[in-house]
Amino acid sequence: MSFVVKCMDCGHTFAFSPTTVQCPNCESPWRNVEYDYDVLAQTLPQELPKRPFDLWRYRELLPVRNPSPNISLGEGGTPLIQAYNLGMMLGVPNIFIKDERQGPTASFKDRQAAITIAALKEAGITEMVAASTGNVAISYSAYAARAGIKLWAFVTSLVPAVKMREIALYGSQVIKVTGSYDQAKQVAAEFSRQRGIYIDMGAKTITSVEAMKTLAYEVSEQLTSILGSVNDGGRTYWRTPDWYIQSISGGMGPLGVDKGFHELRMMGMVKGHPALAAVQAEGCAPMVHAWREGKDTATPVTNPRTHIETLATGDPGRTYTLLYRQVKESGGTFESVTDEEAYRAMHVLAKMEGISAEPAAAVAFAGLFKLIRNGKIKPTDTVVINCTGHTMPAEPMILGDSWARNVVLPSKAAVDDTPQEGLLAALSRVADNRFPRIAIVDDTADARRLIRRILQSQGDFTIFEASDGYEAIALIQKELPDLIILDLMMPGMDGFSVIEALKSNDETSGIPVIVSTAKELTADEKKRLQGRIQALMQKGDFLNDEFLDEVRSLLN
Repeated sequence: MSFVVKCMDCGHTFAFSPTTVQCPNCESPWRNVEYDYDVLAQTLPQELPKRPFDLWRYRELLPVRNPSPNISLGEGGTPLIQAYNLGMMLGVPNIFIKDERQGPTASFKDRQAAITIAALKEAGITEMVAASTGNVAISYSAYAARAGIKLWAFVTSLVPAVKMREIALYGSQVIKVTGSYDQAKQVAAEFSRQRGIYIDMGAKTITSVEAMKTLAYEVSEQLTSILGSVNDGGRTYWRTPDWYIQSISGGMGPLGVDKGFHELRMMGMVKGHPALAAVQAEGCAPMVHAWREGKDTATPVTNPRTHIETLATGDPGRTYTLLYRQVKESGGTFESVTDEEAYRAMHVLAKMEGISAEPAAAVAFAGLFKLIRNGKIKPTDTVVINCTGHTMPAEPMILGDSWARNVVLPSKAAVDDTPQEGLLAALSRVADNRFPRIAIVDDTADARRLIRRILQSQGDFTIFEASDGYEAIALIQKELPDLIILDLMMPGMDGFSVIEALKSNDETSGIPVIVSTAKELTADEKKRLQGRIQALMQKGDFLNDEFLDEVRSLLN
């Protein structure tokens, strides 16, 4: 394996050692690792099919000469899951979720810890310091315990107690700093300096950035397996997404991911490069503010105002400057979302895809919704979102006061007297008694399934389904539902004809109708619907909650 470290400021090259934390020529802490890409372009494609699908599959592109298998916890190789329901809901079918919750400690920081601890173990280091908002310290704690390295973990007092307890469980020494994350980093740095202990420096730590680029390698391989390779000029290439989206605090993750895609291009394994979208919590978004002002340096946020503490890095420093250039060159963007938008995204992700993510990960999904709304992401784009971490126990501010509904069953005596009425009376307290029966009419099974799932997440409904206009008329006349959700564009008897038939029948003329359509209606078509339907919804617009608002307005 051949690689060298190159200073980003003076260009000086030197051998890698994790204990060398700055350029020996100009003392800059900003360094990069370069590999023999020409040789790897010839050898790596032949080696990969022989190897397991994990992080160490790409070991020739990592700064660890002899990784010890005794330290590994099964890092990397996380699934790439196609989000079929989200894709349909958002009108962008090729949305994929890189599920980093399935790492050893359930976050993407396991990659960082695995590579860094392996390098430290190789160098004989037995003690280290890390400042963290939670996940980094948990990952480092697990791998440090595995490698027999003592970890001093400096965390802010805002880090959830359950995360602090998990850090301590691994045997790490937890130092709780009452202050911001940036202040915790300063205290950790001074502690490291006074005791002469190795410290993780975030984006300035070579192994950390190098670890994150394995996400790019895996995503390209996995997309190729799912969507097929790219053929151009008689050559075959791995596939790259059009967009890579990740929530960020300090910004190290996208730095590494961008480098990974860049290296794949240097080795001739891919042709494309995704646009990078870095998403921050609005209450602590120094990079977003600088981006919108066209600046390549960020003004620190000294007083973060977000409940998503794991993203509360107020001063990204030079990391933003580097990321600014990468995002600009890729055609990407920086975006911010509110805490409330992130919490809502948590709900949508769980209900639509069965994936429960922590608030910091949900920030990326809320950013996805925004980028689709504003037209930056097109319906034909392939999008990969990094689901960076697992769910923490839900806090009241996320679920609110109405996260559960109570069913109070009557006493045994009452059940004995009137068992059916008593049970029905209890159930009526949680079921809507105004529109409990809803008919969904759509010729696409996936669309019916999506609408059913949205409704079922809102309450207990009896739902009927019809796949064409003729079946719909028969169903509605038989069941007399309280609400109809109707697709306009169906073969045979379309939605317009269904409405005409319903309005001409006294039994069905008063049933409210919500029309859903993927077609941009003409003025004449809109006129045909005027006064005859409750609402008109464009398919793909469910994300803006108009659909749910319309349903709630009927049900309240």
